[in-house]
Amino acid sequence: MTADLPALLQFKPHPMISKNDATGQGPWRRQRDFDLGAPHRMAWHLGGNPGGEPWLLLHGGPGSGANPGLLAPLDLRRQCAIAPDQRGSGGSRPRGSTLRNHTAALVSDLETLRQHLGLERWSLLAGSWGTVLALAYAQAHPQRVQRLVLRGAFALSRREIGGLLQGAASGKTLSVPAAVWPASRSVSLPALLARLRQLLQSGTPAVAGLRAARRWALLESRAAARGMWRALLGAGPVVAGARPVWAAQRRRERRLAAGFQRRGDRSDRTDRALRRKFRIQSHYLLRRGFVRPGCLDRAVRAVALAGVPVDWVHGAFDAVCPPQNSRRWQALMERLSPGLSSLTFTRAGHLGHEPDTLAALREKVRRS
Repeated sequence: MTADLPALLQFKPHPMISKNDATGQGPWRRQRDFDLGAPHRMAWHLGGNPGGEPWLLLHGGPGSGANPGLLAPLDLRRQCAIAPDQRGSGGSRPRGSTLRNHTAALVSDLETLRQHLGLERWSLLAGSWGTVLALAYAQAHPQRVQRLVLRGAFALSRREIGGLLQGAASGKTLSVPAAVWPASRSVSLPALLARLRQLLQSGTPAVAGLRAARRWALLESRAAARGMWRALLGAGPVVAGARPVWAAQRRRERRLAAGFQRRGDRSDRTDRALRRKFRIQSHYLLRRGFVRPGCLDRAVRAVALAGVPVDWVHGAFDAVCPPQNSRRWQALMERLSPGLSSLTFTRAGHLGHEPDTLAALREKVRRS
């Protein structure tokens, strides 16, 4: 039995969405968990116009979970947003579970959700890790995909993963015992990821695992702030609104750094969420996203040959996922199917809410 979208969308607007973007019914509501087969249940969210163009929104991470900020590129008066929490992420249960949690299962979950909603086709908006999942889904079900808008494409390369987790081994960083974060030059990336997974998999939170999760969160925040700062220092006038966004990111980084040495508390919701997030992330990154070498290239080829349009949007100063990822894949699509894809570089770093990137996403997503 399929769901009744109009009936699901009777709720109040979320305060993070402007009134100009919201319909009278409001843009964001979590639905009841959807059974994926024991032990997994998917939490998912709906928003916008129930009779509008359907958009599937895929969060990053892995492990982050959906949030109302994902809706910002959409015109919620005429578009419908569908935002699931991937297995083990966000509100999906069991939270933080890695059991039967891999990319092929996530693709299957998305197709099950589409069938549940009774949708013939939908468009996909994804960022960072979400681009990997979007390409995998579009390769498996091209006839179900209207078009793709992919931000900050992630290639699952050693350069990307190691640059985030090992790059902080030198320079100004926090002093952390090697037993917690063995990121010296003598420790390989797989060994580091295996150690982090071991620390974070424990059912009983230990101090070492808690500090590892806090440090990982701080490294992510610093990488995002670094890209924003490089964008601010770039040639040309500063993009309107960029400085406040960068300042907010810096405040978040300072809070994370200040809380690093704080004594752990099992009841702390933020710490519990960080442990769950990075438990999922270490599980995926240790196995390169369960994606074999060359599979992402093959997925891009398959999407191009299936005639699925793709808009690639990438921050030119992205310090997490190199802009070369989007450049290379868009060039591959252009060779196979000229005119089917576009490439936009923005004056921004990695995050989707940076003003120039958000403006580009809005232009691509809201295009008729």
